Amino acid sequence: MDRVKIGIVGSQFAADLHLRNLSKLRGAKVDVVAVASKNKEHAAAFAKKFDIPDFYDDYRLLLKRKDIDVVDLCIPTDLHEEFSIEAAEAGKHILCEKPLTGYFGKDRKEEKVGFAVSKKLMLKEAMRGCDRVLKAVEKNKVKFMYAENWIYAPPFTKLKNLIKVSGGTILDIRAEESHSGSHAKYSRKWKTSGGGALMRLGAHPVGGVLHLKHYEGMLKYGKPIRAKSIMAEVGQHTKIASFLKEKKKYVVSEWDDVEDWGVMVINFEDHSKATVFSSDAVLGGVRNTMNVYLSNAVVNVNINPHNALEVYAPEAHIFGDEYIAEKLETKAGWNFPSPDEDWVRGYPQELEDFVEAVLFDREPISGIDLARDVVEAIYAAYASAEKGMRIELKRQSI
Repeated sequence: MDRVKIGIVGSQFAADLHLRNLSKLRGAKVDVVAVASKNKEHAAAFAKKFDIPDFYDDYRLLLKRKDIDVVDLCIPTDLHEEFSIEAAEAGKHILCEKPLTGYFGKDRKEEKVGFAVSKKLMLKEAMRGCDRVLKAVEKNKVKFMYAENWIYAPPFTKLKNLIKVSGGTILDIRAEESHSGSHAKYSRKWKTSGGGALMRLGAHPVGGVLHLKHYEGMLKYGKPIRAKSIMAEVGQHTKIASFLKEKKKYVVSEWDDVEDWGVMVINFEDHSKATVFSSDAVLGGVRNTMNVYLSNAVVNVNINPHNALEVYAPEAHIFGDEYIAEKLETKAGWNFPSPDEDWVRGYPQELEDFVEAVLFDREPISGIDLARDVVEAIYAAYASAEKGMRIELKRQSI
């Protein structure tokens, strides 16, 4: 094929992000031919904004079109499994936002499933969901492209090059994604989010860590170094009594049955370890960082924030409407804007890899194996935190 033809499902934040970062590929490697949203007015507005020929209020109409090669799922996580399977059965390649799926307790009467349901059961059911998607992808011989931008971010790809030439052994990884909290209403409840900070934020550093050890294993042994076990703790820091008494809240505080803080220790087959932090109660903008300690080197990866630009303003209004950084509370004082935040975070590189995977019939760098491993690690962390014990990982058969 000359160009990959894409149909977008969704018309909100993630869809907007994908269209912005496909802009340089459109007309050369990509045609975006249609968008579907359950709200037809939103779909129409989105199509107009990004010059997309067709729009629908039913995503199944995309699946019926023979001219669409890839379905790009920019939808809530609780819909990923169902939509991925239907796309695979329609013979469409799948581009899916993170995480792949989870446990949502849709069949439960309890509203607060995060408190009512065993995390061990959640792990089991989440892995069954992953395996249903994997089975559909393999059966229908389509590609599954997992939108984990961390592993495409230029600082991360440079890290991989440095590891390769150093020949050193990764001993210890410390990774974090944190900010002051999602303002999306779905994030407050387990039934719509599938988890809290570890699920929404932790998926990125967990994916980065697992990919990095996979990469190291392929370099050294010709096979991945896999996670062996997980230990974790979670918390609701915004439920601390003194915080609740504070009149002004600078972080999101309306969490229901999900955690706003989590930490997990990943133990690998080669006895190395990684520590992943995620929090919805960290001020100062988004933190996307990774520190890698090798036997012969240290590499600090600062995706956000970084100091390519350092700016100061005595008052917030001085920089007007100019974008500084995501989740930043104020433009006053010292700040660190990125000259091109999407590029630094790996979004255009990610999408170009996916397009070329389809064009040249190869596997993407970020695929379904990573997607599945991330879900297993996160839900094992929930089980560990609930039981106060280490959880051994094992590949479960389909």
